Amino acid sequence: MESLDLNSSTALAAIAAVAALIVLGLLIGLVRGRKKQPLRQEPPPPPPEALTEEHPKVAIGGAAEAEPTQPLQLEDLVPPAPEARVTPPPAPADLGAFRSGLESTRGNLISRLANVFRRGRELDTSILDEVEEVLITADVGVHTTGRVLEALRTQMESGQLSSADDAWEAIREEARSILASSGQGLATDQQPTVILVVGVNGVGKTTTIGKLASRFDRQGKTLLLAAGDTFRAAAVTQLEVWGRRVGCEILKGKDRADPGSVVFDAIQKAKDSGTDIVIADTAGRLHTKVPLMDELKKLGRTVEKALGRPADHVLLVLDATTGQNAIQQAQLFKDALPLSGIVLTKLDGTAKGGVILGIVDEHQVPIEFIGVGERVEDLKPFGAEAFLQALFESPEALEPAEEAVSAS
Repeated sequence: MESLDLNSSTALAAIAAVAALIVLGLLIGLVRGRKKQPLRQEPPPPPPEALTEEHPKVAIGGAAEAEPTQPLQLEDLVPPAPEARVTPPPAPADLGAFRSGLESTRGNLISRLANVFRRGRELDTSILDEVEEVLITADVGVHTTGRVLEALRTQMESGQLSSADDAWEAIREEARSILASSGQGLATDQQPTVILVVGVNGVGKTTTIGKLASRFDRQGKTLLLAAGDTFRAAAVTQLEVWGRRVGCEILKGKDRADPGSVVFDAIQKAKDSGTDIVIADTAGRLHTKVPLMDELKKLGRTVEKALGRPADHVLLVLDATTGQNAIQQAQLFKDALPLSGIVLTKLDGTAKGGVILGIVDEHQVPIEFIGVGERVEDLKPFGAEAFLQALFESPEALEPAEEAVSAS
């Protein structure tokens, strides 16, 4: 009996030991499992400045404050626009053609003025004598030279010119003022618009008519050319060639026919057919021959009789290479007919481009076109800004050696 109790106690102790081991194993596994899992961390509270409607401010009692939060504004969400870039103004039209056409004039006029107004030179009245010499020899003309000198003298006396650069800019501004009325274009709203083209022989008058016709044709205008130079068979033939090239009709009379009758018939035909523009060639007049200039006045009266009004435009063609002679021609043709504009041809072949300033200033007749080459497209509408930019371009870049050569 005593032996049985001992065995029972031993069995119970063994069972208790096994149970303890099982419990101990479970506890060890549970501990190891907890170590493998990362501890869950609560997110930190948002900073005060980050609080929005999603994170209302909480009062001490736990409830949201009664005061609503400020909503985000649209400008807070959209990034500020970058600063606007300053776009330089476009270069004047046909600036390249003006630069090329005025190359010789720049060498004769502008380089010499640049030498007079060289940097660092102090201004005094002696400088005006040098300016006068340069302008006169560049065929700017006596009248216009006097105007420029007077403007410089007045500004010197008033203290407006403190440096040679100021004087240089003053000359540029005076030129801009002279040319303000030029390059306005030819109005063609009348039907028909009648354009009389006048000038002495050899200035490029008939060629100018052909180039004008080509320009108007590209604008979709219908044209009729009147061969009013009946004293030169070559002029009529040349006009016929241009007519075929452009594709417009030519009205011509017999050899030695009255120019007025040819122009009269052309205007009547244009009125009957609804033609937009009539361009009339005229006999090349020697401006020193009074009877021939009287014939030109008669032609003007004929146009007025046929049209019911004076010619819409009277364009005087001048050769830039003649310099001062072109200014004299403008005066005599102006006495014969009311000139509305000037076409200055052969500008690319002369160093006397300054004559443009003299013609416009002295006669108050605007420059409408300039010729800078032989091609059709080389007849350019005059632009004052393009002309001034090309003429007065970068004088300070000239080397002393170049200035000395130009001055000689």
